Amino acid sequence: MSSNIEFLFDFASPNAYLSYHVLTGVAERNGATLTLTPVLLGGLFKLTNNQAPMVAFGEVKGKLDYDMLETQRFIAEHQLDQFTFNPHFPINTIMLMRGFIAAQQLGVVEEYVAVNLSAMWEQEQNMGDPEVAMGVWQSAGLDAPALVEAIQTQPVKDALLHNTQQAAERGAFGVPTFFVGDEMFFGKERIIQIEAMIQQSA
Repeated sequence: MSSNIEFLFDFASPNAYLSYHVLTGVAERNGATLTLTPVLLGGLFKLTNNQAPMVAFGEVKGKLDYDMLETQRFIAEHQLDQFTFNPHFPINTIMLMRGFIAAQQLGVVEEYVAVNLSAMWEQEQNMGDPEVAMGVWQSAGLDAPALVEAIQTQPVKDALLHNTQQAAERGAFGVPTFFVGDEMFFGKERIIQIEAMIQQSA
């Protein structure tokens, strides 16, 4: 069994933020690696005929309230006290996700992920606004002009499209989705299963 956890990732999902901060600990204490694969959640929804929970379950009495309760329990259990639901949600993250590909090329992925997760889900920044995003990147010491230049190139656009299409072909329908070897898991609630699988295979 693989000791790599692949995370199909988009900054647009609050559950991606929550999952990331828990999975880094899972990987560290189990000697595993965590690999983030950037995909576009909106594109994945279109490819799989899926909808955001607030749309899909908006008419189901009690469902969204219960989901919020589970999220609050998850936050408390893992002491993710810095999390704040972004008032600008939902945010179009196509620029951020193309920027993720660009950050891979520029060798600043870890910094890029940390900066954007914090801005989106701790600082309530409207990261769908290009000027806001560029300001956040620049303030964090990232080369914003280089990122913006790379974002506009066709290879970067094509790479994000390819990742998203491939994710759908592998059976993914949303974010956060995880793979350990060929085993797919969906949702932050499955992280406990992922850790158990890694421990059993060690």
